[in-house]
Amino acid sequence: MDKIRLGVIGAGNMGSGHIGNVLSGQCPEIEITAVADRRESRRQWAREKLPNAVIYSEGSELIREKRCDAVLIAVPHYQHPALAIQAFEHGLHAMVEKPAGVYTLQVRDMIAAADKHSELTFGMMFNQRTNCVYRKMKEMLESGELGSLKRMNWLITNWYRTQFYYDSGAWRATWTGEGGGVLLNQCPHQLDLLQWLCGLPVRVQAHCHEGKWHDIEVEDDVTAYLEFENGATGVFVTTTADAPGTNRLEITGTKGKLVCENDALTFWRLREDERVTCKTSREAFAKPAYDLIQVETDGQNLQHVAVLNAFAAHILRGEPLVADGREGLNGLMLSNAMHLSAWTEQMVELPIDEKKFYELLMQKCSSSRRKEEQDITVSTAGSY
Repeated sequence: MDKIRLGVIGAGNMGSGHIGNVLSGQCPEIEITAVADRRESRRQWAREKLPNAVIYSEGSELIREKRCDAVLIAVPHYQHPALAIQAFEHGLHAMVEKPAGVYTLQVRDMIAAADKHSELTFGMMFNQRTNCVYRKMKEMLESGELGSLKRMNWLITNWYRTQFYYDSGAWRATWTGEGGGVLLNQCPHQLDLLQWLCGLPVRVQAHCHEGKWHDIEVEDDVTAYLEFENGATGVFVTTTADAPGTNRLEITGTKGKLVCENDALTFWRLREDERVTCKTSREAFAKPAYDLIQVETDGQNLQHVAVLNAFAAHILRGEPLVADGREGLNGLMLSNAMHLSAWTEQMVELPIDEKKFYELLMQKCSSSRRKEEQDITVSTAGSY
């Protein structure tokens, strides 16, 4: 086999982007042989773009008929685990769009199914891990260049969304359809990167403002305080209402400060570990000397294409994935923790009480409003 046959479940905003990437020739080891979507307009679009593919109205039917070797699941969040489990049971590899699911209990079921069928490839679409600046940060943190973690702050407010965006799909911005707002839709990449770079915090206290800036029932403005196992602290701030927004990640260690902003990395490298200076200096107002460095990267940032190519290479030759699907649990655990803290108005410890989270989520769902379906598909290019 020199190519994998891919079935795409969901030809909406994200799915159509993935299909476009494959059709452009950027994924030479992938051939799309099947597409499923519940909207006739998207099925017709797929027929026109992929005349040789088999088109279905349900992802479950696509999986059962096995006209492919693997599936890419790009549908509303609640459906991710169930479809992935079905794929594994039918001997198909699975790539799941972010987030892994809505609540950790369902993701644990998905992971159990993946473990049961360990011969199959299970990937997660964490495309931001391919960004050269985040890869470089990971390298520097793991090498010890920053010393011990002291503090991290992420101001990620460049997710501006209009009311039209939220009105464009019946599932969007509802507890029953999406299961959350900015934390579950826009920020799974940042929450994944946060834990990938710094590790999961052990305690979280968050304020999640629901429908603060838009006519929606889920959160569109979040401020969270984090505590890590070694005593380091962090702040995570996000919203879909700031214009212009900011994306600034700052990580401070005992050996310096690393700032990622505007696709650039700046490193204030201390000439002596701050803990040494603090304990040995005989001057009251002494500050550690530092060198200001503009960090070079390899400049590569292939995003979704890189994730799909690695997925194909893993199936064909056992090469590394960008992100194993099991890692999707971590960022979702952090997202669930922020929601749980906000709903209970308490600091929560990780791992969270997963049953309590599920019960409170179902309470939210019980009063969730119904929205009329809109046959709208928009390009996501430049939105991530």
